[in-house]
Order: sequence, then C-alpha cells, then structure tokens
Amino acid sequence: MSLRAATSLVALHGVSFATPDGRPLLTSLDLAFGPERTGLVGRNGVGKSTLLKIIIGEALPSAGSVERAGRIGLLRQTVQPSPRETSATALGLDADLERLERLERGLGTDEDFAEADWTLETRLAEALAAVDLVGLDPGRAIGSLSGGQRTRLGLAALLLAEPDLILLDEPTNNLDAEGRACVARILAGWKKGAIVVSHDRTLLRDMDRIIELSPLGARLYGGNYDLYAERKSAERAAAARELETARNEAKGTERRIQASVERQQKRDGRGAKNRARNDQPKILLDAKRDRSERTAGAIGQRAEHQRQEAAGALSSAEAEVERIETLGLRLPSTRLPAGRMVLAFDKVAFAYPDRPATLGDFSLTLTGPERVALVGANGAGKSTLLRLAAGELQPTRGIVRRPVPSAMLTQSVDFLDPGLSIVANFRRLHPDASLNHAHAVLARFLYRNQAALKPVHALSGGEMLRAGLACVLGGATPPGLLILDEPTNHLDLDSIAAIEAALREFDGALLVASHDGDFLDAIGIERRIPFPLAGAATPFPA
Repeated sequence: MSLRAATSLVALHGVSFATPDGRPLLTSLDLAFGPERTGLVGRNGVGKSTLLKIIIGEALPSAGSVERAGRIGLLRQTVQPSPRETSATALGLDADLERLERLERGLGTDEDFAEADWTLETRLAEALAAVDLVGLDPGRAIGSLSGGQRTRLGLAALLLAEPDLILLDEPTNNLDAEGRACVARILAGWKKGAIVVSHDRTLLRDMDRIIELSPLGARLYGGNYDLYAERKSAERAAAARELETARNEAKGTERRIQASVERQQKRDGRGAKNRARNDQPKILLDAKRDRSERTAGAIGQRAEHQRQEAAGALSSAEAEVERIETLGLRLPSTRLPAGRMVLAFDKVAFAYPDRPATLGDFSLTLTGPERVALVGANGAGKSTLLRLAAGELQPTRGIVRRPVPSAMLTQSVDFLDPGLSIVANFRRLHPDASLNHAHAVLARFLYRNQAALKPVHALSGGEMLRAGLACVLGGATPPGLLILDEPTNHLDLDSIAAIEAALREFDGALLVASHDGDFLDAIGIERRIPFPLAGAATPFPA
C-alpha cells in the first residue's frame, strides 16, 4: 500500500522484512513520512519497532529500499543501563563536555579551541529544563535515575541533536501522569517530523495522522486517535457485514448447485426408465443420453465456477476481517452482595526498613462491587498499598481486613511460573481441579487445546494478563476483589480494549493503580484516591 506525504523525510519503497526463522513480518510496504506527527499503531508483534529500526538504518529490509532526506533521532524503549554509564554518555556529550572542562581549567589544546561548542552548556540547561530535569549533573550515573527520568533524558538528547525526524518507541510506558505530560508537551512543540509508536490514547490524540500496521499491511487514517477509532469501528462493522454476506452467498451457491444436480438426476432417472421400456427408437434414446451427459458436464463446470467465485468472495471478506481473536468473554460471576464489606484499612501505617513512612494512619473501606483507583506519581506508594490490600505486606501499625477472597494481578502477572504451561499453572493454583476442568476453564479464555500448553514465558503482555485472569477467576470460588497494578502497560490497543470489555462485565470489586485515564474511565471507576497521601514521604521524582 502506498502512503505518500507531501514532503518526504523518509520514504519506503516495497519494503519487506522476515524474522530469522523466515516468518514474514512486513510485506511490500510503501510509506512516506514528512514534517508531521504520525502515530504508528498495531498489535504487539506486528513489526512496529522493527519498522523504526529499518527507518533509522539499524535493520536492513529483506526486499525494497529506504530513502532518507534528513537526520533521524530515535528514542528507544527504556533498557537497563550499564553501571558506568552517565547522563553525559546517554546525551552523547562526554567528549564535548570534557573538552569544555579542559578549556575552563586552562588545559585545552588548539584543537579543543577549534572544536569547542561554547553554546553547549546553555543549550543543555534549556533541554534539561524542557524535560523537567533542571540541574541534573551530567556525571550522575544513569542507574541512579528512575525509568521515567531516563526517558526524559532521552528526550533531552533529541532536543539537543535537533534531528529532522524523531522516532519514539512507546515513550510513555511506565511513566506517571507528570512524565506523560512531559512527553506530550515536547511533541506538541515539535515542528519537524515525528513517528510515535504508542498505545497511549491521550498521546495519540495529539497526532496529525495514524498509520495502522497489521498482517494485512499498512493503512493510513488522517487525523488523530479519536478519528482513527471512529473510522476503524465503522470499517470493522462493514467488514463483518461483508463477511456475513459472503458466507450466506457461499451457502446459497451450494444450495443452488445441489438443487440443479437433483433436477438433472431426476431427468437422468426418467431417461433411464425410457430406455428400459425400449418403446423409443435406439438412435433417439442414445441422443437423449448424450445430451444428458453433456448437460451434466456443463452443470458440473458451472458449479465449479460458481464455487470458485463464492470461495474468492469469502476469502476476500475474511482477509478484510483480521483473523485474530480478542478476549470477547464474560467473566464468571462472583455473586458479591451489594452491602458486603470487601476491604478495610483502619489507621494503617507502613514503612520499609530504614526509609520514611509510605503510609501514615490511612483508612479506606470498599463495599460491594465498588471500583476504586489509586492515581498519582510513581514512587508515591500506590503499589505498596496494593500489596498491603493483597496481604503480601503487613502494616507497621493498624489493621487491614479482607473479608472476601481477593486476587492481585501485577503487569508481569508474577504469580504465574514462567517455566510451566498455562494449564500447568492453573492446576498448580487450583490443585483440586481435574485436567478436563482446567482445559474447559481455559477454553473460555480462548486458550483452547494446544494453546493451553503454551509456556508462560512465551506469552505476550496481553496473553499474560488473559492467562492471569483465567487462573484467578476460573477457580471454584472467583475472588470478590480484583487488585490490578498498571495492567495496561505494554499492552496494544486491541488487548487494552479486550481487557476493558471484560472488566466492565466483572461483578466484583476493583482496586486499580493506573496512569491510563482512558482505561479507568472505560472500566467504570467510581472513586479516585490521589497519591502521595497526606503525611507520606515525598516520592522519588519520576
């Protein structure tokens, strides 16, 4: 598919890419990116990050070519830095800052004077201020920074380099609201080209256009995320109607063919009876038999042609409807009474050893199928409160009451053993369940037959969360309280929509920590508790 921009900074011509085992990942892409902000969306594993690597030249296409008309900068997904890496190293400024330091100490050479960038310190200060890292020491070890701070530092490096096109790969993953706002602010003020891989719907609303990558290719949607979502919904509905029409037509074709065959068989039967009576001249009977055989042959050829046409229409309709199942299920009922107390914190305090208190005299009550969200900065104590609610931590002072069964799902779903299959994990968590029962439960969560034997370590983020839901909700007594810690991090848009749909139907209580406001709205959150709590320690900046 050809998607051309008016002024191209990067153009892809017939680009294809295959994984090392030969699996096609990208096929015959014709794309162009100019001085606009493009959101790149698609299911996890479809090749979005690979496409960014091809654009910047870190990966070579197996077919096709890439034209580049400007300088390109890449903000990568956060990775674990080396122990000796400093902020200056991450900014690519080690040599430049060392040169200025030598000159300031009077130790500079003629070469230092010739190559010195006397505006660097001012530009660095401005870039750090733009990403809310005022006064950051360039010599500070990267390992001492939070993930959010490292993302901001990467943005500062892009601002300093001033490329013509920036590539951002999931820039808001693991960021709190303040960090997400920083990324959005940088993009809003960016006057050149930008390609943003993201599932952050708030960020995607600031894009000028959306390109969706799928196994069917790439499709351009002019406008931001909301326009994309509206058009995508209409396209899916139309494709579903086309598929239903094609299926009905295929069935109708078979019925018409069968009726035609039956009529011919009746005529053949009458001809055979006439020959058996031998009351007509042989030459006439033979002529009728030959004509019948030719007619049967023509019917067969016509039937085959009709079948091929119907099959072609059905195949086209199925290709338009992406054949990837989503969650699409109703979670089992918890039968939680409306007036039942689900969770209670009574003047709870908590502090980790040798650290300031995270909670102090905190009280909270959840009743019935109530939905409560913890919102606020990273490091402010949200995950600690969730772990106290789940019983994984015990309070320093006060009481936590849990009168109904609960289950906690972190973004890594760490109660699943990565070395075991999904069905083995289910039976480990529910030892009384038979193998048949385990498979029956997992089938309701779309892990049918061999899919249930897949090892947990091979699951995507969305698959992992679905497996976790199956394991905690598929027991004899589903928990009345689900505790979720940043459940949408690393999920693609379709997986998020599927989880939202499932949780909307859940009739138990929810206690959720999330920075994703769209997610919280979609699952019907009724109460939001802001962090940090009054009297708690100041969170580590993120």
